[in-house]
Amino acid sequence: MDKVKFVAATNNKNKLKEFARILEPLNIEVLTVSQCGGENIDPVEDGETFESNAIIKAKAFAEALGMPALADDSGLCVDALDGAPGVYSARYSGEGDAANNALLLKNLEGVPMEKRTARFVCAICCAYPDGRYFTVQGECEGKIGFEPKGSNGFGYDPLFFIETGESFAEISGERKDSMSHRGKALRLLAERLEENEKLRNK
Repeated sequence: MDKVKFVAATNNKNKLKEFARILEPLNIEVLTVSQCGGENIDPVEDGETFESNAIIKAKAFAEALGMPALADDSGLCVDALDGAPGVYSARYSGEGDAANNALLLKNLEGVPMEKRTARFVCAICCAYPDGRYFTVQGECEGKIGFEPKGSNGFGYDPLFFIETGESFAEISGERKDSMSHRGKALRLLAERLEENEKLRNK
C-alpha cells in the first residue's frame, strides 16, 4: 500500500524528527514545508489555546498547498505559574530555548519541588484542502527541576522531570516518544487516520 503523504506545518527540525519517528512506521510519510514549496506560508498564530493555533496552521498549509497538512501546537503548563508559559512557551523569553529555561527557573525561585507540578500539552490538527479537519491532544505530567539536566531533546526538556527522576533530556528519543505529549497525540492521530481510511474504503 502506498504511503499516505502529509506536509508537516513546522520548520522545527526537532518536531519533524518526532513526527517522522512515530508516523513513518505507520505508513505515513511526513514531508517538510520546503519539500512542498510552502516556505512563504506564515499564518498568524493568535489563538488562545494549543488546539486553536494548531487548527490555524494546518488549515493555512492545506489550503495553500492543496494537500493534507499536519500541525501541532504544544507547550508547557506550570501549575505554580497559573498555567504559564502555556501557548507562549516557544516565545516565553523572546530569546530561544536557553533563555526560556532560565526565565522559567527564575519565575519558580523559592517554589518547593512538591509544588513544581507541570504538564506538557500537544494539540495536533489534521487538515484537508476541502476544509475538513480534526484535532487530537496528548498530555504528559511531570515536575520542573531546579536546574537543567541532560543533552537530548529540546525546549524545556532539560527541566521537565518524570517519575523516574530523569529529565526528558536524559532519556532516549524512543523512550520519550512512548510517554510524551507529542507521542500520545501522534498515536491518537494515527488511529484517527486509520479509522478514516477504513471508512473511505467501505
